[in-house]
Amino acid sequence: MEYNKYCEITPDIIRLANMCGEVGVIDTELFTKYEVKRGLRDLNGKGVLAGLTHISDVRANKLVNGEQIPTHGELFYRGYNVKNLVKGFADEERFGFEEITYLLLFGKLPSMTELENFKKILAGYRTLPTSFVRDIIMKAPSKDMMNTLARSVLTLYSYDDRADDTSLPNVLRQSLQLISLFPELAIYGYQAYSHYHDGNSLFIHSPQPELSTAENILYMLRPDSKYTQLEAQLLDIALVLHMEHGGGNNSTFTTHVVTSTLTDTYSAIAAAIGSLKGPRHGGANIKVVQMFEDMKKEISDWKDEDAVRDYLTRLLHKDAFDHAGLIYGVGHAIYSKSDPRAVLFKQYVQELSQEKGLMAEFELYSLCERLAPEIIASERKMYKGVSINVDFYSGFVYNMLGLPHELYTPMFAIARIVGWSAHRLEELANNGKIIRPAYKPIITDMEYTDIFNR
Repeated sequence: MEYNKYCEITPDIIRLANMCGEVGVIDTELFTKYEVKRGLRDLNGKGVLAGLTHISDVRANKLVNGEQIPTHGELFYRGYNVKNLVKGFADEERFGFEEITYLLLFGKLPSMTELENFKKILAGYRTLPTSFVRDIIMKAPSKDMMNTLARSVLTLYSYDDRADDTSLPNVLRQSLQLISLFPELAIYGYQAYSHYHDGNSLFIHSPQPELSTAENILYMLRPDSKYTQLEAQLLDIALVLHMEHGGGNNSTFTTHVVTSTLTDTYSAIAAAIGSLKGPRHGGANIKVVQMFEDMKKEISDWKDEDAVRDYLTRLLHKDAFDHAGLIYGVGHAIYSKSDPRAVLFKQYVQELSQEKGLMAEFELYSLCERLAPEIIASERKMYKGVSINVDFYSGFVYNMLGLPHELYTPMFAIARIVGWSAHRLEELANNGKIIRPAYKPIITDMEYTDIFNR
């Protein structure tokens, strides 16, 4: 009862909030007048250049006769095409997360000896401080695992005797520890919430040093700790494809901005987690799964193209699902013809669908992948092409793996902590200035009036 009263939105709060809204609205024409790059993008949606990086490259255009032409997307990690990286370790039936982590952090592919040593370093850091699970994770469990993750990261500051040391060796040490601990922090946080709020049995499985990151996630999450090789392989590929995506995505840019103040690693990463949590960034894969669940209820024959087309059209018209006017998992700020991560992912998704007996669902996803861009293009004016993005299939994969919805976005964070760490180290290595963009004031000067005459 006390908690409900604490959270109550009173009429006074509503009235004051309305005042905030009214005073905060800015005439949209002023953004054009002063050439403000809203969202740090130009009128064509292209990001404003804010920095340089060695870490990754997102390509969606090619120069033809002096003109930028949309092309099929490509993603490069440290100069290597992700398509070739994934093919390399997948064809050899190896797990790639640790290998690509090494590449993103140190700028080179490891030798077999270097990789084995690096795996041992990561395994050695997969140990939380004594009583951390009992004293921190088990107390006041949150329904949102991203908040739990951020709280845990900030609390780890208290256990670090060199928490504020921003030298590269110390920040690398902290980064490797966080990369290793993120799966435990997220999964244990979920187990605590599932137990205390939903009444489910509580399982706290310790990670195994000989297992890969993907294997350990499934090992710690499942009551019996069992998984198939294909399940672990597909989760590993999902992590690799989500690890990094250029310095301009919101959470990575947040990492750069906060790092530029020379604050501690825990504060910088917690800020990035807060960014990724937002439904406009890391929360989209949940929406894709929920959208398809609604679609499957609405459509009796999943192979009926006309019925699927009608549903997708109703989504755009705000007549279906959450009435937001969006087809989730379709479209990207940069890619136009294709998102290379989605293209790579799809071939492995089909294999898992067969193993799980879910080919009908896979075919429905494939049908929507084909129809959605056509429908969007016919309904809305597009400055570039539109295609599915990596979120389109990742939620389906997590669903097939039995991951609870609460862990979808944390899975993104478990992968992206690698990219954040690489960019934090790069920002510190360049000893750049504090990042401080300009905001133009458009207020009118006012004369002060004493309180009795207002």
